[in-house]
Amino acid sequence: MREVYLDYVATTPVLPEVLEAMLPYFRDAYGNVQSLHDWGDKAREAVEEARGKVADLIGGEAEEIIFTASGTESNNSAIKGLAMAQQSKGKHIVVSAIEHFSVLHSAKTLEKLGFEVTEVPVDKHGIVDPDKVARSLRKDTVLVSITHANNEVGTIEPIKEIAGVVKESGAIFHTDAVATAGTIPIDVRGLGVDALSLAGNQFYGPKGAGALWLKKGVRIIPFLDGGVQEEGRRAGTEDVPAIVGLGKAAELAKTGMGARAKHLSTLRDRLIAELPNRIEHVTVTGHPTRRLPGHASFCVEFIEGEAMLMLLNSQGIAVSSGSACTSRALKASHVLIAMGIPHEIAQGSLLFSFGLDSTVGDVDYVLETMPPIVDKLRQMSPLYAKFLKEQKGGKK
Repeated sequence: MREVYLDYVATTPVLPEVLEAMLPYFRDAYGNVQSLHDWGDKAREAVEEARGKVADLIGGEAEEIIFTASGTESNNSAIKGLAMAQQSKGKHIVVSAIEHFSVLHSAKTLEKLGFEVTEVPVDKHGIVDPDKVARSLRKDTVLVSITHANNEVGTIEPIKEIAGVVKESGAIFHTDAVATAGTIPIDVRGLGVDALSLAGNQFYGPKGAGALWLKKGVRIIPFLDGGVQEEGRRAGTEDVPAIVGLGKAAELAKTGMGARAKHLSTLRDRLIAELPNRIEHVTVTGHPTRRLPGHASFCVEFIEGEAMLMLLNSQGIAVSSGSACTSRALKASHVLIAMGIPHEIAQGSLLFSFGLDSTVGDVDYVLETMPPIVDKLRQMSPLYAKFLKEQKGGKK
């Protein structure tokens, strides 16, 4: 049986060059970055080299990079730390309705501490309208966080335009770029943001390695207490191998981004074009053109995404239904609901995400394998039986 991994949005494999760069720091150069001897010097030099590579990937400066353990930690640190640092100016936060839960739940936590949160709606493609962001701003707005691209439907947001609106208000602007960093070009200066989150496992780096870019001069309250690491902005002994791996992955992503995007876009476009021709009542979700190169997302009517996922898995095909953080929740995606997709249709969501090892043969295998799976599930679906009955009645 063919094995086809099309869940790169959940995580990517570590590239051989990344693993090779990491290995010495598990055993040979194992020193603590904070130690004042030769072992510590070697570890510290490796961390600072990686810091420069991560900064270079997004157009920032090395001293603006704060290493974290994940994109989720970066988002938590940004939302809570930036809001708390600005609370003397106000307690109003603006986010979009399709943010990752690490942003939305952080905002909800702040509500318990007296902050107010406004959620900006999106259109049917998942686009955040800069004008709606502008209308949500108040004199006491201190923080705005809008995702750079949604990891479930692949829609890329007009961050530069939104940043212009936010800048006029004087609020701090953060963007969750976990889905975009290392995948599409990012220039933090050009985007006009004040803070940006990223994660290494989204661009062939190790799990457990993330970063928060914080514009020089922007104040933040540390999310973790207990040490002087990261210039006092993130306590905890540095995970040197993971940080080194993140730096190497960032270096490779910058040099290979163009070729990667071309490869992924070809596969994405083929699946998006062909799958609705092979299966009736399939809707492409997300923006038709403003989308990430490796994302092809759909809603298949009358059946549930989890059932399709399990049967595809039985045929060696790995995909996701909703984000990696919600795929075990067995409920409709908040992103799709926010886009106006009816709950019963949103239940049938599937996301195919491509990577460097993906091939045209993989796409063809999906196109061959999926129609009989959908047909089998629809034959057991009361919703589909009702639909057919109504159609038959309408013809009389």
